[in-house]
Amino acid sequence: MLVFAYLGILIMFGPVEFILAGVLVGFCVGITGVGGGSLMTPILISLFKIEPHIAIGTDLLYASISKFCGSMVHAKKLNIVWPIVLWLALGSIPASFATSWVLEHYLSQSTHYKAVLTMVLGFMLTLTGISIVFRSQIEKFFDRFRNREQANMESEQHALQHKRLYIAIMGMVLGIFVTLSSVGAGAFGIMALVIMFPNLPMIRIIGSDVVHAVLLTAVAGLSHMSSGNVDFHLLMWLLVGSIPAIIVGTLISSRMPERLIRRILGITLFALGVNFMVNPVKAKPKPVETHKVAVVQQTSHSSSMV
Repeated sequence: MLVFAYLGILIMFGPVEFILAGVLVGFCVGITGVGGGSLMTPILISLFKIEPHIAIGTDLLYASISKFCGSMVHAKKLNIVWPIVLWLALGSIPASFATSWVLEHYLSQSTHYKAVLTMVLGFMLTLTGISIVFRSQIEKFFDRFRNREQANMESEQHALQHKRLYIAIMGMVLGIFVTLSSVGAGAFGIMALVIMFPNLPMIRIIGSDVVHAVLLTAVAGLSHMSSGNVDFHLLMWLLVGSIPAIIVGTLISSRMPERLIRRILGITLFALGVNFMVNPVKAKPKPVETHKVAVVQQTSHSSSMV
């Protein structure tokens, strides 16, 4: 029954609607640099009524593919601090595998499976929305520390040596929550790196975060795919709409009111996050098999007559 219901949703919403969703999300990503995973998953669940685990699994692969081109640009411009990416991955990749294993072998059998996923999604959306809205204030606050450190400027290697453990722990946290919700690898990861490395140029923080996001979402997405949580038909149409929109949004981003769009996006994500936490998606009760009950009753009645 669940399969037929899901097929009915795909028929109700065809390729045109999925392409338009990809265009909307891709345009926001191109202009603001954020919103890929955090905006796509709520759209799939709330608007298209896609099952939470399918939406999360599909969105993880979508985010990995759509961010890949951006990571290549950052690599070409030497904007990546590879030790940060390495230590983040050392924490996030094992954590992602472990979270996927727990999901598949324990939580997927629970009646609270969808509720847990949507509540975690809501929590991450709320944090992401706050980080997007107050990003400039957070950056200004940590600029004070950046200016103080200019007098005794420490090298990246020296800073990394003292913070490897913290980077790996942060990677573990991202690995768990991104695998559960598909949200947080972008905006939330950037804010965490800004806090940890106030003396690092913002462009290098963004480049490092994007490359790590590609790795993490790819691993988490493949893990969900092995559990059957990825809809490739849906993924294809989302990419068809989003990739050209990302390019167009990037080209015209300098002419658009980025600050206003970012604020609207952050408030929207915050509101969606609160809604998911207050009203999580719950598993539908299994229908009573009346036919079997009737047969059992009839059999017991006939045996008593004999």
